[in-house]
Amino acid sequence: MKNKIPFLPLPYKMVRKITDYFLGLGENLTNMFPSLEYDLEQSGFEISPRRWMSIALFAFISYFILIFVILFMVTLAARIEIQRALSVSLLAGLGLGLGSFLFLSFYPKLSAQKRVNRIEKSLPFMLHHILIQVRSGVPLYDTLVSIAQSDYGLLSKEMRRVVNEINTGKSEAEALERITRETPSLFFRRVMWQMINALKSGADIGTTMKEIVENLAVEERVAIKKYGAQLNPLALMYMLFAIIFPTLGITFLLVLASFTGIAINLELVLFGIIGVLILFQFMFIGLIKSRRPVGIY
Repeated sequence: MKNKIPFLPLPYKMVRKITDYFLGLGENLTNMFPSLEYDLEQSGFEISPRRWMSIALFAFISYFILIFVILFMVTLAARIEIQRALSVSLLAGLGLGLGSFLFLSFYPKLSAQKRVNRIEKSLPFMLHHILIQVRSGVPLYDTLVSIAQSDYGLLSKEMRRVVNEINTGKSEAEALERITRETPSLFFRRVMWQMINALKSGADIGTTMKEIVENLAVEERVAIKKYGAQLNPLALMYMLFAIIFPTLGITFLLVLASFTGIAINLELVLFGIIGVLILFQFMFIGLIKSRRPVGIY
């Protein structure tokens, strides 16, 4: 297996043996996630969907029992009522167990998306590298070797696989086809298929790469303009929720308290507002990052 599975309660070899008893349930759970097989393949996990779901189910059971037992013993030691301790322990165990199950269920999709970002982040630089090398008269194989030895992150790793397969006797087109099928990035696939078609048809790779780089530059400008247009409503939303609403809310509470005579703990209210603003700041930063053009842009 290429990648490690996170949040396993036991080593993977032990979990694999234990989950042999859950494969039937795992098979049924795969119906809830129809794209799981594709996500596992694209994220680099060499494991079947039913095995993955059985591992997620085992994680749910393990963390539920672990948290329930620990919290129940702690609440009993604190001399809390048994009924209340039982309910709190059950809710905490179910919450953490269900959270681990859902996290593992969606982790292949998240891992595949992370892999896409890593690939597309270095893709423009790799394409310029290929264009310069090919237009300078360097053979494509030597260009691929140069990329494999460069620092293009995951792309250099993928190109090392291509070079190794070419050294075993495969053609350049066949080796590129394989990594193209196994890569989750649609933009990378589109670029690679253009190169493969040029190789198979005998067209000039330099001309093809020039067109690809020019199209990339156009898409970058379009994406930047689109992102700039999205920033204006986001900035307005930030002004409303982070500045105007808290200020007006505090003013309204002070006026209401002065007219009605209701005692308001202003210190507690301020701490509450600060806590909400901190949470909003993290959510807003995450929103900005999600909207920002990533990878190829």
